[in-house]
Amino acid sequence: MRFAYLIEPPFNYVDASGHVTGCDVEVARHVFSELGIHNYQLVETAFADLLPGLCDGRWRMTTGLFGTDERRDMAKFSLPIWALPDGLLVAQGNPLGLSGYRSIAESSGRLAVIRDQYQYRTAIEQGIAADQLLMLEDYPEAAAAVREGRVDAYASVAMAHFGFIAQNPDWPVEGIAVPSEEKPPSFGAFAVARHDALFLKDVDTVLHEFLGSRSHREMVGSFGFDDSQIDLVIPATTQCARP
Repeated sequence: MRFAYLIEPPFNYVDASGHVTGCDVEVARHVFSELGIHNYQLVETAFADLLPGLCDGRWRMTTGLFGTDERRDMAKFSLPIWALPDGLLVAQGNPLGLSGYRSIAESSGRLAVIRDQYQYRTAIEQGIAADQLLMLEDYPEAAAAVREGRVDAYASVAMAHFGFIAQNPDWPVEGIAVPSEEKPPSFGAFAVARHDALFLKDVDTVLHEFLGSRSHREMVGSFGFDDSQIDLVIPATTQCARP
């Protein structure tokens, strides 16, 4: 069993002791434990390699991803494990007064996006021109582009920005959540290979029992998730029973 992850706190990161953790990693660990899988490997990779790695067998499950139509052509997705709004990482003080994607389009500002991530498509849909976009490979590179002034903002999941800021308090940056009326929260889920339907069924069985439980709330709450965010991913059949 190999689980692929990205360095993107609070979803996945390496703590000061060298331990790989984060909300996605810990939920995956719970799933593996419940399935009796005790021998597994956590593999750090680049975003662009997550789904190709499933297809060619380099790993069996990935960190949470948005399940777009294009991605569903390459992989199958579990029950949602989080639902979160997008956000912008901007220079401290927000010099352009940015509030979301549309404000970038109107200001002719420069926006960093990660290659193949969902935020690229959202940026285009919200009217940001292609020549306003800087395509980069990973979170650290995009955050550095903001700090260095090469871009005015970096679009990702808002929680990722707040997690990064918490771990890098000396960086002169701040996070802004994109308003829900501009883009509602999107659902992320573990991905597995399309041929791995039986494994996915087992994963979903565990998630169905775990999501919304006290243990789940305590686990992801330690990474900054509150009850209102957790409630969005509780399976409908268990929403009335919140042990």
